[in-house]
Amino acid sequence: MNIARDIFNRVLHIIVRFSPGAMTIRPLLHKIRGVKIHGKVFIGDDVYIENAHPECVEISNEAQFAPRTMIMAHYRGTGRVLIGEKVWVGPACVIAASAGQTLTIGEAAVLAAGSVVTKDIPAYTFVGGVPAKPIATVTVPMLMDTPLDEFKKGLIPIKKK
Repeated sequence: MNIARDIFNRVLHIIVRFSPGAMTIRPLLHKIRGVKIHGKVFIGDDVYIENAHPECVEISNEAQFAPRTMIMAHYRGTGRVLIGEKVWVGPACVIAASAGQTLTIGEAAVLAAGSVVTKDIPAYTFVGGVPAKPIATVTVPMLMDTPLDEFKKGLIPIKKK
């Protein structure tokens, strides 16, 4: 990446983190930065999406990110982060891919607040903790219009072995 583009991306990233428009302005500005965004997504306040290599992050339709989430697609080299459709990421989560790794969060997966994700998350799985571990199977995706009680009733606990 040339230095002018790098500076542009970093300045735009600062602007987008504090701009209004979780479903309009923020996704648009992240697309301009190079993040691959498909369909409608929700990007909460102060969400950090890969500064140095935004093109290494791909977000699918109906994904939602609560405030203060961090998505990093590099650690001592670039990796990739793929966020599936209908994924819900709670506040203050960290999603980090290492060099050469493609980290995938499967369709309708849910990350509890404060989770740290460094390994793939299967589709329809509720995870939490540091590092994130499976807690339950998701039967009711956490969409914009899903009542919390309905989501919670649809969780099937994963029995520990």
